[in-house]
Amino acid sequence: MKDVISGLHHITAIAGSAQRNLDFYTKVLGLKLIKKTVNFDDPGTYHFYFGDQVGTPGSILTFFPWEGITPGRRGTGMATEIGYAVPKGSLDFWVKRFDKLNVTYNKPSDRFGEKYLTFLDPDGLKLELYETTDSRTPYVSGDVAADAATRGFHNVTLTLSSIKDTAAVLTDIFGFKLDAENVNRFRFKTDAVENANIVDLVEAAGEGRGHVAGGTVHHVAFRVKDEEVLMKYRDVVVGKGFNITPKIDRNYFYSLYFREPGGVLFEIATDNPGFAVDEDVNELGKNLKLPAQYESKRSQIEKVLPKLVEA
Repeated sequence: MKDVISGLHHITAIAGSAQRNLDFYTKVLGLKLIKKTVNFDDPGTYHFYFGDQVGTPGSILTFFPWEGITPGRRGTGMATEIGYAVPKGSLDFWVKRFDKLNVTYNKPSDRFGEKYLTFLDPDGLKLELYETTDSRTPYVSGDVAADAATRGFHNVTLTLSSIKDTAAVLTDIFGFKLDAENVNRFRFKTDAVENANIVDLVEAAGEGRGHVAGGTVHHVAFRVKDEEVLMKYRDVVVGKGFNITPKIDRNYFYSLYFREPGGVLFEIATDNPGFAVDEDVNELGKNLKLPAQYESKRSQIEKVLPKLVEA
C-alpha cells in the first residue's frame, strides 16, 4: 500500500435505541459486531462498530446510539447515503428478506451500470446495496449466506449545495478522480485500492441544509496506512488552509478531523493498530471494551449503559 488515501476507512452515524440498532445490523443486514465500546467523549453512550470478521477498514460502520434522540433530517452539507457491495444476482434475496422483516425499501434500479437497492434502517438512515464484482471475503452468519452477504462499503454519497470545493478536496488532497457523472450526481474514485473507493457528490442547490441527529451520518473517515502517512496528510490539509485537529488516539486507529467546505465532517484514520489491540480476534465484539481513561469507572458506566440482549 502506498502513502496515499486508500479509500474509505469507516463511516459513523447516529442511532436511537441501542438494542434496535444492534439487532438490525447483526440480524437483518448480517454484519458482525466487531467492537462494543463507549463514545470516548460521552462514556454513558455506547459506540458500536459493525464490519467483517476482523473489522477491515472499508467495511466498518459505527454508531453512537443515543436513546430518545430526535430524528435528524437529510439535506445538504452531509453524507446522505451509504452503499454496500453485494454479489451480482443477490438483490432478489435482499428484496425477499426486507419484505419478510418489514424493512422499508425501494424497488431495485440502475446507477452507473450497476443494479442497486435502496433501504432504510429503523432510524431512517439511508443505505444501498450495489450488485458488483468485489473480491473481499464476506462475514457470513445466520441466514445470510456468502452468495448474498455484504463485502464492505461500495461508496458513500455526499449531498451539497455546490460540489466545486468538496470536489477539490477529493481530487487535490485525497487523490480521487472524476469517474462518471449523471445529471447532478458526480462519481469520484481512487485507484489506490480496489474497493470502498468511491465517493458520489450530489449537487442539490435548492435543497435545505441537513440536520445531524438520529438516523443521519456524523462523519466519513478516509483511510491511510499508518501515523507517518497520517501526519503527512495533516501538513497537506493545513497547507490548503483548513483547520484540522491534532492527532487523536481512538484506541483502534489514530485520527485527524476537519470539516470540508461543503459542510461534511471528514476524518483521516490509520489502519494501525486495529481492532485486535485489546481483545483476541475470536472475541471481537463480545465484551465491553473501555479506553484506559474510563476503566476505573467501569462499574458506574455499566450501570448507565442500556442492557443488551445479544444472540
